[in-house]
Amino acid sequence: MLEVETPEDMAQYVGKPLGVSDWLTVDQERIDAFARVSGDENWIHVDVERARRELPGGKTIAHGMLTLSLVTYMGGNILRIRQRSRGINYGSNKVRFTAPVQCGARIRLHRTLEKYEAIDGGARLTFGNRMEIEGMERPALVAETVSVIYARGA
Repeated sequence: MLEVETPEDMAQYVGKPLGVSDWLTVDQERIDAFARVSGDENWIHVDVERARRELPGGKTIAHGMLTLSLVTYMGGNILRIRQRSRGINYGSNKVRFTAPVQCGARIRLHRTLEKYEAIDGGARLTFGNRMEIEGMERPALVAETVSVIYARGA
């Protein structure tokens, strides 16, 4: 894990890989929970028996938005800014779901810092994210996300 003291310390990492998260198994329990909260209960996500019969690979697949939502969690395993008060998801500039995440697959996040912008009280950080699926050449997700990190006391 990369650890820095302040949001300003991130300026030196522009254009550089920040690291890779631990592996995370996407199981049916997580998929079902996301389906309940999001209201997206499409059978390709939640009907294990039908997926076994009708989907390539015979498994349900995770929601693309579930995969995207894991970027924040997994990114927290890559970077820690010690002297910060809060971080906010500012948005996404580009998101592509390039391969399905089948139930039981393991994924991990590769993250780079694409852009650093100083703002009043902190920094706006633009990250390049690639979500790898274990054993697959094509990533599950490629996304550019933006976070605002405030310094402690801001």
